[in-house]
Amino acid sequence: MFPERFSNLPPYAFPRLRALLDAHAPGGDVTHMSIGEPKHAFPAWVGDVLAAHVAEFAKYPPNDGTPELQAAITDWIDRRYGVRLDTAQVMPLNGTREGLYNAGMALCPETKGGQRPAVLMPNPFYQVYAISAASVAAEPVFVNANRETGHLPDYESLPAEILNRTALCYICSPANPQGAVADEAYWQRLIALAERHDFQILADECYSELYRDTPPPGALQVAQAMGADPERVVIFHSLSKRSNLPGLRSGFVAGGPETMKRIRLLRAYAGTPLPLPIQRVSEKVWADEEHVIENRALYRRKFDMADRIFGNVPGYTPPQAGFFLWLPVEDGEQATLKLWQETGVRVLPGAYLSRDTDQGNPGKGYIRVALVAPEAQTEKGLMAIRDCLYGP
Repeated sequence: MFPERFSNLPPYAFPRLRALLDAHAPGGDVTHMSIGEPKHAFPAWVGDVLAAHVAEFAKYPPNDGTPELQAAITDWIDRRYGVRLDTAQVMPLNGTREGLYNAGMALCPETKGGQRPAVLMPNPFYQVYAISAASVAAEPVFVNANRETGHLPDYESLPAEILNRTALCYICSPANPQGAVADEAYWQRLIALAERHDFQILADECYSELYRDTPPPGALQVAQAMGADPERVVIFHSLSKRSNLPGLRSGFVAGGPETMKRIRLLRAYAGTPLPLPIQRVSEKVWADEEHVIENRALYRRKFDMADRIFGNVPGYTPPQAGFFLWLPVEDGEQATLKLWQETGVRVLPGAYLSRDTDQGNPGKGYIRVALVAPEAQTEKGLMAIRDCLYGP
């Protein structure tokens, strides 16, 4: 019998998109702008590293990562955030989604203060947050992130009844889909709130290296500066966006010593380590910044392109980081279908990334547009969106 707690989950975003569009013919050459799958080139030497270690597919990989990969990750955290962790405080992930999902299994208690635990998450959100909460029978609490809140969730506005039983709190910065960045003051307020109500922050920072000018501050960086409990913040990072390697399925989780003991114990039983050749590639990729700088410059040009094309559209908010546009429309589903039928451009209705709440569905009046295609194709798609939905 399928567990009852999964019975109210809506279909995943992309099957919903196929159901909406695939019965209709595209109105032009198909331009895919719905999925955040990076299309920029990854480092040319990745294949050489993989080939040099291909024989290691014959070995069981270490659950916690090779010493070299653990060192590469801790060195990167130190360079990027000025935080020095022990290698026991990091663990490679078989795709960051694995870690974001398993965080509930490893860290969420069965009760908090004698009550059902709550798991806070932004709305709209990366859908794995909700299924993680459902998997441990916690209550997902969707907190709208809209224009009024700077497209980041205002967790401080929640009543004490919810905050006192909150066990975990997801936050994505830079935000998917809106591209908003939590500044140092935001992190300070959230960490202080977590300290007062004794919950852990799960900081999804997968888009941290795709920004316009100023590197987004990191949760662990701010927590250390505040002298917060070392267990308070858990961070998640990925090579998918930073290095254009979504198929490598390589990321990491880092946190306090006790947190990581629990996460490592779950890994020992669940058994999803990265294959050794993938770990060898990851060692080299985390150690190299040159390709990241080049990648960021490509996205910066796309940000400028989007500002030029949509700058006069009422309600357009230039993204601070990431690689999505969060474009205002009257109805996301209707706009998505109109675009497909009239232009062949494929985007994602914002409501497919969010849930209905008492305050409404914050994604209904938006579409998400991925800026991952080559520059010329991206410009063609953005021009088609503007002309179709907003007028030339």
